[in-house]
Amino acid sequence: MRLPASHAALLLTAAAFAVAGCGASNECPLGPCPLSELHAADRAAATAWMAKYDQGPAKPIEAHAQERRLRNVRQLTFSGQNAECYFSFEGDQFIFQSTRADFVADQIFTMDLAAGSLRLVSSGLGKTTCGYFLPGAKRILYASTHVASPTPPAPPDYQKYGYVWKFNDGFDIFAADPDGRRVERLTATPGYDAECTVSNDGEWIVFTSMRDGDLDLYKMRVDGSDVTRLTHELGYDGGAFFTPGDRQIVYRGFTPTTPEDVGAYREMMELGMWRPGPLELRIMDADGGNKRTFFSNGASNWAPFMLPDGKRVIFSSNLHDPNPKNRNFDLYMVNVDGSGLERITFDEQFDGFPMFSPDGKHLVWAANRHGSAPRDTNLFLADWVE
Repeated sequence: MRLPASHAALLLTAAAFAVAGCGASNECPLGPCPLSELHAADRAAATAWMAKYDQGPAKPIEAHAQERRLRNVRQLTFSGQNAECYFSFEGDQFIFQSTRADFVADQIFTMDLAAGSLRLVSSGLGKTTCGYFLPGAKRILYASTHVASPTPPAPPDYQKYGYVWKFNDGFDIFAADPDGRRVERLTATPGYDAECTVSNDGEWIVFTSMRDGDLDLYKMRVDGSDVTRLTHELGYDGGAFFTPGDRQIVYRGFTPTTPEDVGAYREMMELGMWRPGPLELRIMDADGGNKRTFFSNGASNWAPFMLPDGKRVIFSSNLHDPNPKNRNFDLYMVNVDGSGLERITFDEQFDGFPMFSPDGKHLVWAANRHGSAPRDTNLFLADWVE
């Protein structure tokens, strides 16, 4: 399906505007961004069109027989690449990233849980990732490269490097109103600032940054002030969430230990990339103290999110199929002391990015199951069975 003329004009005009008014970091400093009032009428038209594109009501599907924790499973999206879907603190909306239609890179959308309606909330420029609501749903966060360039960054050369994660230099963190307007830039440092989530009290943002030359976790206030580095060990630390009560942060991490691993890691960091392998599940105090690994088995264990009871963590892992070429990840649950491992999903393809509703009654995640094309990743919602 081709983009309608109104939306195509929006993107072209927006790109020209971005080059003129927000095309370099020194032209879009911290604070209100020139994109904030960009063509509100065109944005509304584009949002209305996107709401019609391949987006019907949630569709009931059957869970696998072994998926005893999941009941009343519904498919929420039906085409494209949709991921990192997170509940609002009120539990009635989602925010997620999606590459669909003629978008060549991820943009940020919100979805009303009751109506199933979509809203495009990012500009359509650059590449975006990691959207999140603030409490009260009056503001949203996301990371975007639109300041560095209105054109999305090129993907890595997978034929040359194999399967790698690319940490694009142009990513910074932005806040906006839920309709995408009143954009405010919160970070303006060289390198990668992304993977942002918010404390339950709405006071702090935790995020991953390469500002000091490595992939480490930082926190800052929701206005971008009081930036504090939380991790200092060589290696990747990311995908962090505050735990209930905000006393701790759960995250994924990799620390190279052998000289060979250290050399390989540093070499890939020079290219702004990492070849993912073993990942551990870790937890620390909200001030960065008392770090510990609570789950490590040589597999890629990632996307940890703590259940509302504060005792268990759900995450994605390939521990049953560690060949990274297969992408056969499933959801698991484990106690924060590393005991009681339980497999949650049993599909033969990808299951990842799990998050619970604030009351713990519903689980949303992304999966390849029931795709309309190979490798489609869609969003699914289920009632959680204790």
